[in-house]
Amino acid sequence: MDLQIIHELQQDGRLSNQDLADRIRLSPSPCLRRVRRLEEAGLIRGYTAMVDQVAFGLPITVFVRIRLERHTAEAVNVFEEHVGLIEHIQDCYLMAGSSDYLLRVVIESLEAYEALVRNRIHAIPGIASIESSFAFGSVKQSRIYPRPTAPGGIRRG
Repeated sequence: MDLQIIHELQQDGRLSNQDLADRIRLSPSPCLRRVRRLEEAGLIRGYTAMVDQVAFGLPITVFVRIRLERHTAEAVNVFEEHVGLIEHIQDCYLMAGSSDYLLRVVIESLEAYEALVRNRIHAIPGIASIESSFAFGSVKQSRIYPRPTAPGGIRRG
């Protein structure tokens, strides 16, 4: 039942409790209790609008691979703190392999990206290399997670 609730809310976070209850075939009161329990457990962390990136004025997506000079706790913390302050960086993943981090950056122009790299990213201490790849199209973007196949279901907290 919780997986159904999550799935429906990922598709449409603006569903009323009545509509959600109807879709999952549950009465409204127990449905609302389940949603609140999922929110309190941290599985549902919030609700947001899906905004068209190009129409919003940020038509360029760049994937940036970063390698650090050193992997001390201090170097990692400094890098991650700086990344958290740069609003054009939408996602930052800690990676295994030849790069330490993979960033997804959205930006308005190539000139703006150059300025971001020169003025903000290069200014982060401890970076050994920066490699950029520009996306020239999007085949699929989804924010709806597939159902977990592992036994045990949803992990809370």
